[in-house]
Amino acid sequence: MSWEKELKEKQIREKFSEKLGGKVRVQKQHDAGRYTIRERINILTDKCSFNEVGKLAGNAIYDENNDLIDFKGSNFIFGKAKINGRNIIVGGDDFTLRGGSADASIKEKHLKCEQMALSLNLPLIRIVEGSGGGGSVKTIETTGRANVPEVDGWNLVVESMGTIPRVALGLGSVAGLGAAHLACSHYSVMVKEKSAVFVAGPPVVEQIGQKLTKNELGGYEIQLKSGAVDEAVDTEEQAFDAAKKFLSYLPNSVYQLSDRLTPKDDPNRASEWLLHAIPKNIKSVYKIRPIILDLVDKNSFFEIGKEYGKSVVTGFCRLNGWSIALMASDPYSYGGCWTSDTCKKVQKFVDIAETFHLPVIYLVDCPGFQVGLDAEKKGTIKEGVRAMSAIWQTKTPWMSIIIRNCFGVAGAAHKRGSSFISRYAWPSARWGSLPLEGGIEAAYRSDIENSVDPKAELEKITTRLNKLRSPLRSAESFLIEEIIDPRNTRKIMCEFADLSAPLRKTGITNRTMRP
Repeated sequence: MSWEKELKEKQIREKFSEKLGGKVRVQKQHDAGRYTIRERINILTDKCSFNEVGKLAGNAIYDENNDLIDFKGSNFIFGKAKINGRNIIVGGDDFTLRGGSADASIKEKHLKCEQMALSLNLPLIRIVEGSGGGGSVKTIETTGRANVPEVDGWNLVVESMGTIPRVALGLGSVAGLGAAHLACSHYSVMVKEKSAVFVAGPPVVEQIGQKLTKNELGGYEIQLKSGAVDEAVDTEEQAFDAAKKFLSYLPNSVYQLSDRLTPKDDPNRASEWLLHAIPKNIKSVYKIRPIILDLVDKNSFFEIGKEYGKSVVTGFCRLNGWSIALMASDPYSYGGCWTSDTCKKVQKFVDIAETFHLPVIYLVDCPGFQVGLDAEKKGTIKEGVRAMSAIWQTKTPWMSIIIRNCFGVAGAAHKRGSSFISRYAWPSARWGSLPLEGGIEAAYRSDIENSVDPKAELEKITTRLNKLRSPLRSAESFLIEEIIDPRNTRKIMCEFADLSAPLRKTGITNRTMRP
């Protein structure tokens, strides 16, 4: 006796499941310039590596003899796969079936996907389109009742934020629970002009008097600037590539360490132009990204959150093959001052580095927190102390290189209290409680106002104080450990990466990361 009949029926059901929402809805998805969820998983993952879980789960229709007539699979598809030979868990919404909403979903599949990634300690990629398994108004009719709002399994999502890398790709209109999944990730990506993310879509917000298109309400430009999403790309293929690149710097979980790639760049490489990179004129700005690209291993810098909190550049890089979390001030945005958004960005980035045991390097040019009425309205100091606390709570190896300004409380955030960090300064560095510019007029007001020539008196005081604030004078008192030739910076950074590698420790950090 054979089980061929049962296996044949299984294959029939699987064929039904592969049809997704049917030819018409699949064609509609393609006409909108979007792949189906099965196509997305096939493009994202290594060929033939996807091992689907729960393919037979869905809604079946039987005739009067209880024989199968039709079958619609659940609109959430997940399983284990490989990316560049590395095991991952991937799960995604099928928008061709009820727009990815709960009406066509089996919530246990969502839960099992989260459990699987967490239990196997594997990175999770969520492909989100629609409500991400959340309900719709029609859910009331299909279930015959109204549900009291709950999000089953959200405890798994929260736990995984402190345990495994989470990547979320918003590849269409994303609302409600789908938007929550997109936000609850270490790295998120949208597709320009084809993705939109919001708590509630245009028909809902129109009820409060706001008539907006999807892009006007939650298009990529809005979500990048708000910090809700990290990156926006032109195509779905680019979104998949960004997810792969992001994961390449991280371990599978906190119980492992990032792999070292074979070094292909000379750790002792020195560039003459770095000696002139920082203008002597304090009012002149410079571009920080060319400096970053010169210092790290060639083609290794992966920027995160470029359009948000722009006064600090954040991203992953490699130094002598090792994964490093790099922060750098950008004087083109608020002169490098920490805004409220910058503080939030720094906090999340530092938490990611601490969670996944990445050493941190900070290129410092911070004149302080943003000041003024707008800064006060946005609670900059509150967000600032949260960012500082995140830095103070880190245990991962830390290096700071002061390349220009380091002033005030925000400037003090270049190190974590009294604990040891590797700290250096370029000869262009300057520091203090306040910059002399503006501060002299306040501190020496009486001397300046009572002088015969106030302008000459101001210049005289400025010259005197500039000599006193030389970084060499600070070095005399060991207030700065070492002043280095900018051309030697890469060598010093690579040495830091080499020394930090054996210091990294696996396991869950003291402060579990939150979104």
